[in-house]
Amino acid sequence: MTPPTTRLTERQQAWAEAAWKLITPERLTELVVGMVDIPSPTGEEAELARWLTTTLDHAGLDAHYQAIDDRQGNAVARLRGDGSGEDLLLYAPIDTLTVGDPEEDVPWVGPELRADLRPRAEVHGHHVLGLGASNPKGHGAAVVAAAEAIARARIPLRGDLVVGLGAGGMPTNGRTTRGLTRHNTGQGNGCSFLLEQGWWADHALIAKPGWAVSWEEVGLCWFEIRVRGTYTYVGSRHRMPYRNAIAHAATVIDALERWFPEYTARHTDGLVAPQGIVSSVEGGWPRMAAVTPALCRIMVDLRTSPRSTPADVRREFAAAVDAITAAHPEIELDWDMVLSIPGTHTPEDAPVVAAAKAAWEESTGRPHQPIVANSGATDANILRSRGLPTARIGMDRIGLDAPLPLDFPSGMNVVDIREAHRLTRTLVHTAIALCTQERSTP
Repeated sequence: MTPPTTRLTERQQAWAEAAWKLITPERLTELVVGMVDIPSPTGEEAELARWLTTTLDHAGLDAHYQAIDDRQGNAVARLRGDGSGEDLLLYAPIDTLTVGDPEEDVPWVGPELRADLRPRAEVHGHHVLGLGASNPKGHGAAVVAAAEAIARARIPLRGDLVVGLGAGGMPTNGRTTRGLTRHNTGQGNGCSFLLEQGWWADHALIAKPGWAVSWEEVGLCWFEIRVRGTYTYVGSRHRMPYRNAIAHAATVIDALERWFPEYTARHTDGLVAPQGIVSSVEGGWPRMAAVTPALCRIMVDLRTSPRSTPADVRREFAAAVDAITAAHPEIELDWDMVLSIPGTHTPEDAPVVAAAKAAWEESTGRPHQPIVANSGATDANILRSRGLPTARIGMDRIGLDAPLPLDFPSGMNVVDIREAHRLTRTLVHTAIALCTQERSTP
């Protein structure tokens, strides 16, 4: 099959310019503010998805709210072509990593909720601040604005432009606070449901952070380690058998933290440098400091290369744990792999990658340069694992003129509207390149 041309023809360039004129900072700001002001922690995206469905419907797309359950839902829409071309899915998740409620987030995010960790938008010149303002909501706003511009410009599409704004895109399991016990949340469940319900395309482009085109990314394996000890009392430490599960867990954690960089070095290639972290420790009763628990539980996130299977990673982790227990025979533990999402890869010469690169180069005026050493995973893994050739592109980090200095939370929760504008133009360029061509034949 001959791949479609990704450089714009003179006619396509004219269509792109017509659509670009309809993209404004004011509209992007309005979209981001609207999205931030509707809280959407993972598992509770329904209200935002309904708002986005109405927004896409008003833009002239055939839009639908796709219920997953009473609290979760996707917004999906279609701008129909004449059927002679190939379809493109523009996708972004809509859930926030943290909740925006101090009862759940504090003290884990810090001693208090900063302004950028609250689901209430603040506009500071070129920037919008608020929970998820950049990741994912600024990227979702760019997807919506790109679809709006293409619809309003009345570009004669051959293939359909499909929009997906999905629940559950963050790397989290279901929340268990405030009586919430649902487990079918996070880890790409909205994206997976969208595809299962027939919202399919020939190509997919996901909007997530990073001002470059990527065609592969890490997966993730989660491990639960259970370190055993003796349930006993401080007054009996010197009189009875004493084995402190928490102290032994500290030894395991220290050994793993020294092993993670070795693992990373072995698997750094292509665009990825998979990392590992110990993310949580659970053991004992905070109300009862006088006793030691019989168990301390450790959670580990180990990112994985597209060139490793979860079975490969499990065996490698097993060898690391075996080495720790061999060096510390006094430690008793067992463990399981409790989650696995493989890393994925789309061929670099796939049409969607080539089209996104061409759009990036038009925007920057220079040859495309990928970002390497990535360790972040997105719903691109869900799209690719289901068979959709997928590229990823997003916004650059905030700069020195942002209302907050760059750190992890501000990188998620402060968006530069100028960056969102550039991303939206790039999405439009890519969509026109792919959706206005006649479908190639064998």
